[in-house]
Amino acid sequence: MNRRELRADAVANRDRVLAAAAIAVRREGEAVPMATIAAEAGVGIATLYRSYPSREALLGALTEQSFGLVLESAQHAENAGSTAIESLELFLHQTIDHGPKLVLPLHGGPVRLDPQSKALQRDVHAVLTRILKRGQQEGTVSPDVAALDIVIFGALLARPVPHVRNWQHAARRLVQTFLAGLTASG
Repeated sequence: MNRRELRADAVANRDRVLAAAAIAVRREGEAVPMATIAAEAGVGIATLYRSYPSREALLGALTEQSFGLVLESAQHAENAGSTAIESLELFLHQTIDHGPKLVLPLHGGPVRLDPQSKALQRDVHAVLTRILKRGQQEGTVSPDVAALDIVIFGALLARPVPHVRNWQHAARRLVQTFLAGLTASG
């Protein structure tokens, strides 16, 4: 029974470290001191290093977690939207909602990805490509729109613009404008 409690405690510590690290890395960049992350997570530095023995390991875990969230959002959007435009809207809204948790290359996170993160990144692009192809078949999405366009726009929306009141609302308005621009013409 003690082992389960320790395992649950270790998992809780890891979750707190990742949450604090996501905020700290987005705020201060990849060079944020590990001691700062530990303090903000409410754990000792030894606890942080027990789970993540190096800065690279921690950044890798953050990136993998972020790509996992984006992939879950893309898969959910692909299956939940009745049209491609609805799926893209749902995906972009979820990206806005997940913004504070995302540490990705387009957010200033690590550019060099480990194999797991690369695989997740490919999967995200594959899902978005399927959604776009569906839209092109429906005649609702221009054939020149690529998954990378959606990824870049989503990355931009996930980072609040300083001094914009109610970023969530402003970002959702931008989604509507963007989606209108994707529409296949004539």
